[in-house]
Amino acid sequence: MNETPDEDDGPRPRRGGRPAKGRPVINRAFDLLSAFDSTHRAQTLADLAQRSGTPRSSTLRLARMLIDVGALERLDDGRFIVGLRLLEIASLAPRGHGLRSVAMPFMEDLFHVTRQHVLLAVRDKGEALLVERLSALDANPVRYRVGGRLPLTGTGVGLVLLAFAPQSVQDDAIATYEPGHGDDGIVTPADLRRMLAEVRRGDHAFVRQRSPWPVSTVAAPVREGSAVVAALSVVAPSTGFTDSGYGPAVRATARAVSRQLSADGRRAIPLGGPDAAV
Repeated sequence: MNETPDEDDGPRPRRGGRPAKGRPVINRAFDLLSAFDSTHRAQTLADLAQRSGTPRSSTLRLARMLIDVGALERLDDGRFIVGLRLLEIASLAPRGHGLRSVAMPFMEDLFHVTRQHVLLAVRDKGEALLVERLSALDANPVRYRVGGRLPLTGTGVGLVLLAFAPQSVQDDAIATYEPGHGDDGIVTPADLRRMLAEVRRGDHAFVRQRSPWPVSTVAAPVREGSAVVAALSVVAPSTGFTDSGYGPAVRATARAVSRQLSADGRRAIPLGGPDAAV
């Protein structure tokens, strides 16, 4: 399946050849790591320096430090790639692999019923982060990869996460909303406010969009106790897609995941994050 690149093409290089004065080493190291994305998986030293906005000499020094701890690896041709140590650490994230491990059996059932894209996402501040995606080989392309970021407006999972986010997050999204992508029915900030109210009232989102191709989605909240910790959705071509057709299966699956999360009393760390909405 051909998938178009993520809309966020990585960090923009800073002007000039020096990092910000006094910038901590850990921040500059993350600048290097953040220079990698789905279209820049292997990079030369010059690539890393340019994309991270770091001087070449500092880039080499930081890259060597990251190689020493396993965060980067170097190929035989000299290019750098993300190291397996990061995967090892990331697998411990409760809102990532922990949530995924609970949700996956239910997502697989939904996938076998729909044979389309099944998405699971969590909110990270003002964006949604895709934790898992199951996709049929013959399903239409989608724009987002696992680990990629989605806007909170214009995507089904994003609207669900935004609707149940703290009021300050909603207010910021409404105040800065600009039309041009996502749900065709959301044109103004007032439309977005109305849509969020509808999502809360109906406990799900139904979204249609025309670009970059006609797709529709139904998304529903996943809860741990009373807190919305994630959103689950099905994405499919708009032709023949109805809320009544896919909605019941999506909502039932989200409720099943929620029950499993709430029943799992062994979890010492809640999945809601520091500012989970309730």
